[in-house]
Amino acid sequence: MAGPGRRRPPGAGEPQGPGRPRAVELEAELTELGAKVTLAACDVTDRAALAETLAAIPADQPLTAVVHTAAVIEDGVIEGLTPDQVERVLRLKVDATRHLHELTRDLDLTAFVLCSHFSATFGAPGQGNQAPGNAFLHSFAEQRRADGLPATTLTFGPWGDGATVDGAVGDRMRRHGINEMAPEPATTTLQHALDRDETALTVIDMDWRRFTLAFTADRSRPLLHDLPEAREVVEEMAAAEADGGGAAAGAALAGQLAALPETERERVLLDLVRSAVAAVLGHSGAQAVEAGRAFKELGFDSLTAVELRNRLGAASGLKLPPSLIFDHPTPAAVAAYLRAGIAPDEAADGTAVLEELDKLETALTGTAPDNITRARITMRLQSLMAKWNESDGTAVTAEPATTAAPERPAKDTVDAEQLQSASDEELFAFINKGLGRA
Repeated sequence: MAGPGRRRPPGAGEPQGPGRPRAVELEAELTELGAKVTLAACDVTDRAALAETLAAIPADQPLTAVVHTAAVIEDGVIEGLTPDQVERVLRLKVDATRHLHELTRDLDLTAFVLCSHFSATFGAPGQGNQAPGNAFLHSFAEQRRADGLPATTLTFGPWGDGATVDGAVGDRMRRHGINEMAPEPATTTLQHALDRDETALTVIDMDWRRFTLAFTADRSRPLLHDLPEAREVVEEMAAAEADGGGAAAGAALAGQLAALPETERERVLLDLVRSAVAAVLGHSGAQAVEAGRAFKELGFDSLTAVELRNRLGAASGLKLPPSLIFDHPTPAAVAAYLRAGIAPDEAADGTAVLEELDKLETALTGTAPDNITRARITMRLQSLMAKWNESDGTAVTAEPATTAAPERPAKDTVDAEQLQSASDEELFAFINKGLGRA
């Protein structure tokens, strides 16, 4: 906003205060643009100190506009926030705004601008303490307008060049579709809002697909209904769900798992979960994700939880609950949950065993072994059947028994080990006694 013919109001509460390197650089930059600059160190939450600063403004250069840009970064997920973290934001947003209002409401101001944080509009990962104080700014601006006073709330997304967020916070926001803005377009927007006398304006550089997928995952969001870019994504999601969504991917995964032994199935699903976690968190690969480490420790919040749920749902074809990672708090636990949903335990109904018996029956009926081989096969089957009957103490026969068969003498019985060591003569002896034809 600084330029020829424009005078910048005193800057109270500048970073590091007058005389510090950043303040000196700012003063030099604004002066070069043609602005007359006065910097003052002042805690805007201290009403007396703020009143003293405003009283020092020369009468021949009266205050005509207030732009409240002060902010404090106190990042933290909701469950980890302390009352002090919330209080610091509230004091800077609520107390300072009320002081500025009370100390300037009798002045002939042309603008009273309150710069808000986008968390007050739709929430932001790790910025829960910003929402209440910045929501106050919106309501306060409406009240000033109702009282016939100038007021504008300008909600910005994060600024680039380290202006409002650090690297880690910026990375997290980009994963949720919230990109950093260049400072120049942001300041141009401020002038636009003043020229058009806007009451409220929100300006954010959004990746609408990424943001909408996460923001609308657990319920409908009327806030986005009138935004064409977001509505298009919502309609695509609804169409995909109506067509079966990830059914094709889920069927392919189920087929892949069916062809693998149990231990390999577990490995494939765990790799799937770890890869999805790595993608959501921005890691280079699945190797960076510990299977037994809690999602909370890995850095997950509510929005990343939704994104992971969406990814795994698309890959598995399952309709997964929003509480997935809270009910199953580690990658290994989620993999086990997917395993139960994609391929329920086959041991309960004996599906896998019956399938193997079908294969065995086909092999037996499709061959014509010699007598010795037939005897070996018969003895092996009888040994397996004996073990099977002993496993639960119940004997099962193909036909109902009418008369109990007499027990064979011990010398007529044979186990697998005896069979393996039997000579040809011994095998023929078994055959001659009818065992080979049983």
